[in-house]
Amino acid sequence: MKKIIGCLLISILSILCLTSCQQEEKPKAEKASDGELPPLEKTEKVVIAEDGSASGAGFYIAKDKGYFEKYNIEVEFATFGNSDEMLPAVAAGEVDVAGGVSSASFFNSIAQGIDVRFIADKGHNNKGNSYFTFVVREDLKDEIKDYEDVKGKRIAVSTKNAVDDYIYHKMLEHAGVSPNETEFVLMSDFANMMAAMSNKQIDLALQIEPLITQGENKGIHTRFGDATDYAPKAQIAMVLGSPKFLTDRRDVAVRFMAAYLEGIRDYHDVFMKGTGDEEEIISIMANHTALKDKEQWVQAGVTGLNPNGTIFEEDVIQQYEFYKEQGAIQEELDFDKIIDMSLVEEAIEVIGTYQE
Repeated sequence: MKKIIGCLLISILSILCLTSCQQEEKPKAEKASDGELPPLEKTEKVVIAEDGSASGAGFYIAKDKGYFEKYNIEVEFATFGNSDEMLPAVAAGEVDVAGGVSSASFFNSIAQGIDVRFIADKGHNNKGNSYFTFVVREDLKDEIKDYEDVKGKRIAVSTKNAVDDYIYHKMLEHAGVSPNETEFVLMSDFANMMAAMSNKQIDLALQIEPLITQGENKGIHTRFGDATDYAPKAQIAMVLGSPKFLTDRRDVAVRFMAAYLEGIRDYHDVFMKGTGDEEEIISIMANHTALKDKEQWVQAGVTGLNPNGTIFEEDVIQQYEFYKEQGAIQEELDFDKIIDMSLVEEAIEVIGTYQE
């Protein structure tokens, strides 16, 4: 009798252990026998918070080239006035996917209970041709040649305690110049930076494409070095995912990510490798973004997007630590929970690793 009871207890404990392990594992999308992901049985809608920024290239291309449709996914773009409205909608599952830009307020929202995940890359600089980098006034380009020449200069930056501020401090550190030795000019509108350059109110600015190229063409400013000289792995934007999307709708989420990465790969082929259908991809980008001039898509430094989806995790944490040092964040964050590359990893199992 004792043996029978002992065996029953062992069996019960084994079942409980197995159940616990299964609960800890994230659900995985079912694959067809050939390893491919079959289309969903019924059309599923995925809501994306996207405002027409160039970093949304993966969404636009996947939509227009039918990559989402292939999996029976219908995407809907939603716009929000600011992240204060958008983040709660993502956390609540009203929006499935969104773009997030690193800032102290962004991290503070997460620390205060807004539950979102960083699930893929949505923007970084390409080496030697950054889309988000410093420019110097055209008439000062012979005076301000090297990074140490920024000492004593008026430098415009669009935000305080955000990725812009982080890159600004990285540049000063690289230059060996103290923040006290420059004049930080807070100027939230990038277009206003160009006007301030024309009026000689500022000497340098942390500017963004396509305004960098437009300003060069007009003789207002010229590129000053490149942001990858001092911040080679700055994570500027991330794809955010709703926890509900990642768990309750896992089959949809994995297919969404596979389609998103296929879109990014077409973008990467054209802009980084010089292959693929340039005319088609530029037409898609011009259709979805504010930059309608197709010639400027050829000239401008474009947003870097990782065709394998992963983000610069260490840099995200470094940015968070920078904001803490500035006194803009007090709370501790668990990045093992916040950064979740499992969707990317699962999608890569299906579509394969992109080879440069």
